[in-house]
Amino acid sequence: MEGRDYRFISPARFEELIKEGGFLAWAEVFGHRYGTLHPPIAEDIERGRNVILEIDVQGAAAVRKKMPQAVLVFLAPPSDQELERRLRARRTESEAELERRLAAARREMEQRTWFDHVVVNDDVDRAAAEVAAIIDGASGDRET
Repeated sequence: MEGRDYRFISPARFEELIKEGGFLAWAEVFGHRYGTLHPPIAEDIERGRNVILEIDVQGAAAVRKKMPQAVLVFLAPPSDQELERRLRARRTESEAELERRLAAARREMEQRTWFDHVVVNDDVDRAAAEVAAIIDGASGDRET
């Protein structure tokens, strides 16, 4: 949703924000550029709010550099076969695009070892409860 989940900006403004250091993290993924603006995140954290970002490994690495206190959670599929099944079931990509996404996902899976937590998404309710427990634990560590 524009203004809440996403903010759409022009390519020129995106370039300006990169040069200004306005992003906590940004990346080009499959031909599209995505970024997480730093000021709103910093404001929420200053207010004692938990901030959850849905980002890829590249974004997580950028967040780790700028905010070493961040708690990084890698959400993993139960297996390569299940990941492929889920992607195929979406029916949103061509075979070539699907293969590209699978290759990228496999490269990302190799990076999960440097995350603070790995949650296997084999059962959505259990995985959500595990993530919630991680958030609760991290919130308890933060001084308010």
